[in-house]
Amino acid sequence: MALRAGVAGGVLSTIAVAGSANAATAAEPVTETIEMPTLTAALTSKVALSAEATQQAADAYQYRAEQQSAAEKAVKDAKKAHKAAEKKAEAAAKKKAAERAAAAERAARSAERTDLSGVQTAAATSSSTGSSASAPSQDVPAPASGSVASVISFLQAQVGDAYVMGGTGPNSWDCSGLVQAAFKQVGVDLPRTSQEQSTAGTQVGTSNLQVGDILYWGGQGSAYHTGVYIGDGKYLDAANPSKGVVIQDLSGYPADGAVRVL
Repeated sequence: MALRAGVAGGVLSTIAVAGSANAATAAEPVTETIEMPTLTAALTSKVALSAEATQQAADAYQYRAEQQSAAEKAVKDAKKAHKAAEKKAEAAAKKKAAERAAAAERAARSAERTDLSGVQTAAATSSSTGSSASAPSQDVPAPASGSVASVISFLQAQVGDAYVMGGTGPNSWDCSGLVQAAFKQVGVDLPRTSQEQSTAGTQVGTSNLQVGDILYWGGQGSAYHTGVYIGDGKYLDAANPSKGVVIQDLSGYPADGAVRVL
């Protein structure tokens, strides 16, 4: 359309000039005829075809650019996915290795406990046959046998009761609460805690125990557990929440010290 407007404008200008010239030389005959260019439509078609070809080339270039960009993105995404898969596989391998190591360690500890149990059983057997000079004396009479018998009788009556931290009876106990209640039956007022009970009465060696002696585990004055020796290498205590009040073998859990209050 612009081309047509330009051509038409040029033609009109030519006609105007020709008209002026004709007016100035009216006496002279007109010897030439000015016509509209015959190539206007063809030229316009060529321009349109050229523009369309240019647009098609631009579209093709843009399409190729988009394809290349998509391909590059796909390659990057594939690399990221591959790295993520490698990391995941590595983490899974490390986890399995850690689990195998933990299983092996548990098995080793279990074997150690089994061996230790065998050693302790052998030591208990040796102690019961009198091969150990430091083994507790068996059923040595206590100075006040009647009072000691009452303490032991009370303790045995509580076997099977539950262990409860801070328990003082009548059906649940902690270690020092049970010991305190047992000796209270014969008029002996013991301190409430295991730390204080480990300093009550006279300190005696664990190799010279008598029935009714109070056993303690830990240091004197800082004991964390107490029980009562009942003879034959055994003691009675409120052990823990899983066992409750039980009779146990002293060879399996040797006491650190003992006091005598009767």
